[in-house]
Amino acid sequence: MTQEHLTEELRYRLLSSSNVKTYLDAEYTGDYSCSDYLWALLRERGMNRSTLARESGLNATVVYDIFAGKSRPGRDHAIMLSIGLNCDLRETQRLLRLAGVSELWCKQRRDAIIIWCIEHSFDLAATDNELQRLGERPLLQSK
Repeated sequence: MTQEHLTEELRYRLLSSSNVKTYLDAEYTGDYSCSDYLWALLRERGMNRSTLARESGLNATVVYDIFAGKSRPGRDHAIMLSIGLNCDLRETQRLLRLAGVSELWCKQRRDAIIIWCIEHSFDLAATDNELQRLGERPLLQSK
């Protein structure tokens, strides 16, 4: 992926601009969608959507609809996609923001477990095992 400016740097530039138009004209903003971000991650990982569906535990149709922009993933689906893509915590939080859902928060028990699993590169099965072992709802619901 191309190197992007850090949010803190952009916030500084925005607040130090003489007016908001100056900042907007510098093209620091854009319409970056959830599906755009997922496509970039997929290319970066050298994966295809069917592999991601398998790794994330999501139905292939759901994955294809998200990538087509027909739907946005809910919070658990976005987390599952990030695990399937082997995202780090920063990438996961960005995906959650772009999906329009709340980020992982270490003050929430279930979120703390998921954060820990992401930081230790757990796959979906290992993450769900850890969630269940500690009495929390797994990401992949039993059918």
